[in-house]
Amino acid sequence: MSVNLSVIILAAGKGTRMNSDLPKVLHKINNKPMILNVIQAAHDINANPIITVIGYKSELVKQTLKDKNTQFALQKEQKGTAHAVEQCAEQLNQFKGNVLVLSGDVPFISPNTLNILIKKHNQSNAKATVLTCTLDNPYGYGRIIKKTDNTLEKIVEHKDANENELAEHEINTGIYIFDSKTLFKILPKISNNNKQGEYYLTDVLNILLGENESVFIQKTNRINEIIGINTLEQLKEASNES
Repeated sequence: MSVNLSVIILAAGKGTRMNSDLPKVLHKINNKPMILNVIQAAHDINANPIITVIGYKSELVKQTLKDKNTQFALQKEQKGTAHAVEQCAEQLNQFKGNVLVLSGDVPFISPNTLNILIKKHNQSNAKATVLTCTLDNPYGYGRIIKKTDNTLEKIVEHKDANENELAEHEINTGIYIFDSKTLFKILPKISNNNKQGEYYLTDVLNILLGENESVFIQKTNRINEIIGINTLEQLKEASNES
């Protein structure tokens, strides 16, 4: 039996390291705003609805996506990924199924990788599944700490990690799939008591684990698909490689 699938695309940030007034997700790779690749991937896996969370210069992002069959949720202040997803609560309050969370600045994620993640999630009957990857240089990424049965023990953000945790090379790609009802029940419980003062979506997973729920891991070897575009240099590299 197929399970209903909704996609939330996080696209509210300015992208200060891009040194530009243009919203980060509208920067172009091969003459196309990078977010269009993410929206296409969401359509290719038959997600409905697709909700794009907008914030910085929201009207400009809306205008760019006006013909792309996506709904919009406005995040007026950028208070973190959990806060961004929570802005979609009203639109999804009648939705029953799974919610896949993607980032508008991770433009090379493929429908194939997403379908593998979705399949693992459904087969595990999981409340949440996270896509992970092993990097030679995991600097800046949240670290995956696993239990002996290969399910998740916790995710630690780089800035909050201790020396042992920083030695882990398996990272959180920022791509997750959740049971919708579970996700929106937990989001209001999250606090911003961390070094960034933000509401992290990873805390949904940590709260689930605290309630003795299993969180499953799907690891991908396709490193090129999960790299985010955060600087003009990365943007240039992405255009050259794609």
